[in-house]
Amino acid sequence: MLTLSVVIPVKDDAVPLERCLRDLAAQTRAPDEIVVVDNGSTDDSAEVARRFGARVVPEPRPGIPAAASTGYDAATGDVVARCDADSRLPRDWTERVLAGLADVDAVTGPGRFYDVPARLARLSRLFSALYLGAYVATTGLALGHAPLFGSNLGMRRSAWLAVREDVHRDDPEIHDDLDLAVHLGTGHRIRWDRSLVVGISSRPFRDRAALRRRFRRGMRSLTLHWPEEYPPYRWARRIRNRSAVRE
Repeated sequence: MLTLSVVIPVKDDAVPLERCLRDLAAQTRAPDEIVVVDNGSTDDSAEVARRFGARVVPEPRPGIPAAASTGYDAATGDVVARCDADSRLPRDWTERVLAGLADVDAVTGPGRFYDVPARLARLSRLFSALYLGAYVATTGLALGHAPLFGSNLGMRRSAWLAVREDVHRDDPEIHDDLDLAVHLGTGHRIRWDRSLVVGISSRPFRDRAALRRRFRRGMRSLTLHWPEEYPPYRWARRIRNRSAVRE
């Protein structure tokens, strides 16, 4: 049986982290370990994590790229799952992550906003679908394959070990999940599973400046790898690899 580690990067996330850890404690398939990466918190995030039996790993370098990578390095499971402190996880999330990896190296899925304003609650699914749909469509075109969504992913530890020296850990102005997808997608299979859904917060999308920063970071996450990973080159390699498999 495959062992499973769950990695959660945190910074001053004590309140949502407690809710997330309660969700993990209620899973139909309990994780074998939970690694909480403390990225310089000034609140009691670390204490909350320890109270729930999680292993706390400090990472003083600022930014999710450093924190997530440190968590993946520390994880010991055959499968490494990742969510955010404010992710809300269905009871079968870990079970679905493991099932989704049956014939691929990484699996990911969408999120659904759980905290939109009351007057817009009925449109929550639409907003979620539009945001994630745009993300998958635009990044998929650039990558030549499915992207990864950091709030909701799982990968084989062997896949992480194959790319851990290539990811950009020290640049807080990139999206770590998109950077990881660039490197994993060159030789590993990624599945976008629409049924693997978690709850996500809409907080980052309520501030125009924060939204602009997200788009800016997304573009940087891709162009940082150019010209070697320029989209036409990636698509050409993908077509060649498919042709080679058919032969």
